[in-house]
Amino acid sequence: MDGFEARDSPLAAIFLLFFSLMSPILTSVLLGLTAAAANVFGGAIIVQKHWERSYLRYFVALGAGFMLATALVEMVPESIQLRGTSAGFLILLGYLLVHFFEHTVTPHFHFGEETHAEQFVHTHKGYSVLVGLLIHTFFDGIAIASGFIVSNWLGWIIFIAVFLHKIPEGFTIASVMLASGRSRSFAWWTSVMLGAATVAGVMTMAILRHQVSFGLPLSAGVTIYVAASDLMPEVNKEPGVDMALLVFVGAASMFVLDHFFHIH
Repeated sequence: MDGFEARDSPLAAIFLLFFSLMSPILTSVLLGLTAAAANVFGGAIIVQKHWERSYLRYFVALGAGFMLATALVEMVPESIQLRGTSAGFLILLGYLLVHFFEHTVTPHFHFGEETHAEQFVHTHKGYSVLVGLLIHTFFDGIAIASGFIVSNWLGWIIFIAVFLHKIPEGFTIASVMLASGRSRSFAWWTSVMLGAATVAGVMTMAILRHQVSFGLPLSAGVTIYVAASDLMPEVNKEPGVDMALLVFVGAASMFVLDHFFHIH
């Protein structure tokens, strides 16, 4: 058809509008799958006895600093801008929700390799850890999608914060299941479940994207909890100052990325 241009077609215009609306969601889904793969890889590390695992502590330390900086400097202010002062209540709710399932319902939980098999003589204790981490990882997905709904910058910075603790997360749940007397195959599949919960969180927020003013502050509270109450205690157990200094490196990295890549 002579002189026809795609931009003159109403169908093309609708397609371009649809793509522009969906691209943040598509990006968050792809990155949610990437984060899920990190969960699965973390589970494989402990299932495969010969794989090196000492480097996981570096992810924990860097992740603690980066997540804390991301939550307090990026997620909390954006949540208040979206929801006003009521965002504070939702942030607190997200924090307490994870505390309830990870450290109230679950009597013994910490990030890293589980070496206290006596704590998991009763199988239900291992499953309580699984439930707590499933809720936690679901909100990891909520956080990633909420970020991209608000802006590409926020989505990417939240993804990095989430990704940094995903491998230790998968390692942790597989370790707990082994301590509970479950098979290596079952232990690995629980890390797959965490990955699936992350993707489910992304998809839920994609469907409910108009509720981002709820999703972002809730996930901000979860992120603060994971950084301050899950990861930081593991850093503080390490002797010397190396791991403690990595927390500062993690926090500083967020500001470096903000300086060079965030268009204000």
